[in-house]
This record gives sequence, C-alpha cells and structure tokens, in this order.
Amino acid sequence: MCIRLLAVRSAGAMALAATLAAAPTPARAHDQDQVKARVTPASAAPGGRVEVRVTGCAGSTGTAGSGAFAKEAELTGQGGKALTGTTRIREGVTGTYEITVTCDGHPHQGVGAVQVTTSRPTPTAPVRAGGGGAAPLTPTAAVADEAGPGTRHAVVGLVLAGVAAVAVALRSVRRRRPE
Repeated sequence: MCIRLLAVRSAGAMALAATLAAAPTPARAHDQDQVKARVTPASAAPGGRVEVRVTGCAGSTGTAGSGAFAKEAELTGQGGKALTGTTRIREGVTGTYEITVTCDGHPHQGVGAVQVTTSRPTPTAPVRAGGGGAAPLTPTAAVADEAGPGTRHAVVGLVLAGVAAVAVALRSVRRRRPE
C-alpha cells in the first residue's frame, strides 16, 4: 500500500512540474530590457515637437506616453522593426521625464527619458540651409540667374531648334534640285 501511495504522489508531483515548466514566466514573455525608447531631439523645449523611436516591440503599432507629452505618441512601423511617432512637449514643464511604451498589449515603463529645457537650443555652427536670413537682401534677378533655365526657357529652346532643323532641311532640298 505504501508503494501505491508513493506512486500516486510522485505522479501528481511530476504532473505539477510539467505544468509549471510549460507555462511561460511573465519576465521572459515580456522582457522589459528589450524595449527601448529614444526621443529626437534629445533636449526639447515646452511646445516643441519630438519624434519618439521605439525598438524591441514585435507588433506594428503602439503608444508612447510621458508626463512631458501633451498627448501620447501614436507609434507605427513594421513588425520587428522600429516604431516611430511624433508628439508635442506640454507647456510649463521642465526636467527629465520617463517614457512608458505600450506595445504587444503590455506596458513597458521607464524604457527611455525625455529632457525638457526652458529655452530652445541654438545652433553653435552655421546651418547649411541655402542663404537663411540673407536671402531677402539678394536682388531677385541674381537669384533667377543662379536658379538656371526653367520650363519656359526649355520650350523656347526646343522651338528654336525645330525651326533651325526645318531651315537646314529646306536649304538642303533646294540645293539637290536641278535648275
């Protein structure tokens, strides 16, 4: 009788062990370390627009929220690739705020941070933007010369080339005819 009782108990223990081994653990099913969020620009001013880029999500949609955001950023992308979205920084906030990403049906807290500054960053080197504030000081004729020929010039050139080709053809026909 002891052997039967021991067999029943060991069978129950083996069934319980098999059930626990087959169930995924929450830490492995939704690994917090895989989901990362990055904000561009890294330091933004209140009212500024930022892009949120999230990696580590298997799905193609999600959201990113923060106390610094005016509203959640709607994230989209291709499954297994980075998800991206844009949002604005709330007015009246400063400091560093954590980002919480919801993707694959689960929230991932503290996967990134956004730094909010009181003033907008200024460039330390000139921006190569094609003239900037000096553009209104330049005469419009000089700007037109630098721009090159437009569609109107191309059409006039084609018409003149066609007229020249017809004139050459007519002249060569006249020379070939016996008089």
